[in-house]
Amino acid sequence: MSHNFDSPCYLNGEDCAVKHVFDTGAPNTTFHTHYNKKGQPFYVETKAFALDKNNLDEVQTVIEIVIDISEKKQREEEIHHLAFYDPLTNLPNRRLLMDRLEQAFIASGRTGQYGAVLFLDLDHFKSLNDIRGHATGDLLLVEVSRRLQAVVREDDTVSRLGGDEFVILLKNLSAEKHVAITQTGHVAEKIRTDLRRPFILAGHEQHITASIGIGLFCRHDIPLAELLQHADTAMYQAKQAGRDTVNFFDPAMQAALEAASALEADLRQAIKQGQFQLHYQPQTDSNGRIIGAEALLRWTHPGRGPVSPTTFIPLAEETGLILPIGRWVLEEACAQLKTWSDIVAATGLRLAVNISARQFQQPDFVAEVREIIAASGIDPTNLKFELTESLVLMDVADTIAKMQVLGAMGIGFSMDDFGTGYSSLSQLKRLPLEQLKIDQSFICDLNTGLHDAEIVKTIIAMGRILGFHVIAEGVETEEQLTFLANAGCDAYQGYLFSRPVPAMEFKSLLEAGAIERK
Repeated sequence: MSHNFDSPCYLNGEDCAVKHVFDTGAPNTTFHTHYNKKGQPFYVETKAFALDKNNLDEVQTVIEIVIDISEKKQREEEIHHLAFYDPLTNLPNRRLLMDRLEQAFIASGRTGQYGAVLFLDLDHFKSLNDIRGHATGDLLLVEVSRRLQAVVREDDTVSRLGGDEFVILLKNLSAEKHVAITQTGHVAEKIRTDLRRPFILAGHEQHITASIGIGLFCRHDIPLAELLQHADTAMYQAKQAGRDTVNFFDPAMQAALEAASALEADLRQAIKQGQFQLHYQPQTDSNGRIIGAEALLRWTHPGRGPVSPTTFIPLAEETGLILPIGRWVLEEACAQLKTWSDIVAATGLRLAVNISARQFQQPDFVAEVREIIAASGIDPTNLKFELTESLVLMDVADTIAKMQVLGAMGIGFSMDDFGTGYSSLSQLKRLPLEQLKIDQSFICDLNTGLHDAEIVKTIIAMGRILGFHVIAEGVETEEQLTFLANAGCDAYQGYLFSRPVPAMEFKSLLEAGAIERK
């Protein structure tokens, strides 16, 4: 007998009882999988003993006893399954949920990322059981478990505590609390939407809704039992609010979720109603001559007034709305470039457009860019894409491939917020970049922070060695400009020269020839 029918198990690196006895002389027992002549696996316990030794006490003959323990192992697996899984739905039970929660707490403590517990209870389930019978109720619970598993990610956990109560564990959410709240709210709303779809049970259509309570955690900021109690309490609050709703235990979190939901609705309307506009911040040489600009998205809501990009851009990224917004930005920027092409002072102007990670990762991104450029009729050499370090590092090979195709069209690339990410020199030199943009966080403390000054000098020197053009953003004082110019910086962007301005005002700056510093 052997692991494989035609070769001994030790050749595959397996623990072999017979070989162990030959090697050591001592009896040995191992457990592993063998195969019969038909190639079917079965579990065995193998015991080997020395039967004969020579005068040098070397083992000459070994006897091996093989016991088929397949039934025993199957019983053990059944016992384990009963101990950790719900027999009706095959979902993890409370015991396994608590173990996974503990592991999630440990992981959260290591990464600083939030996690969430969603306590879900089916509305009016008892009435369904009473009217249709427990068999139909069980069918519904099985179908609900399938829909819940389809909504969450593979690493998340859907568990059943008993009755019609389910608990969902979401791991590895954002390290930013407001983003984690939004992420959890989206999952909860997706669950509510999916459960509203009719169920077909034994040929009959059945409708059901759910009330969901949510508790958020980060590191060990709350005991496990208390976290579950919070989510349970929030779920009962959801029922009291009229059922078929989602509720956070923390009122502040609930308010944040409602605010994010309202903002998302407004953002969708903004796309439909064309509430966005682009402002342009000049990029200059040290004398104030405009050599380029960055297109910056602005949103003025009819009721909210101006909404900060730091508020709506993360939400757009999370919801996927960044894709239609990003396309609009690129179309508008190209249209503006075409308008400026008749201005003599705009000759050679490079317009930088920020490209989001989600946008860049779309399979049809290159085709979309080619289509927009063709429709606008611009010279693509006047266009430059700003990519963040985090975007580049997501998939370096795919990023380089897309950059090479776009670069062949004439589009340039700048690495935005350089110095805040984790790109290595080996990765940097592989990228077809033309520019590094020093993050403004290093510029603001340039004259007071020794480390920031040295970091900026290093970035500029490294950029020169690698043949990159270097631009600094956030330049606001003459002292910062003098330091950067002396260090060899090529270009500048910041309030010292100009705030981001609407297209007509930027045109006036262009026609003036140079900007007088503030």
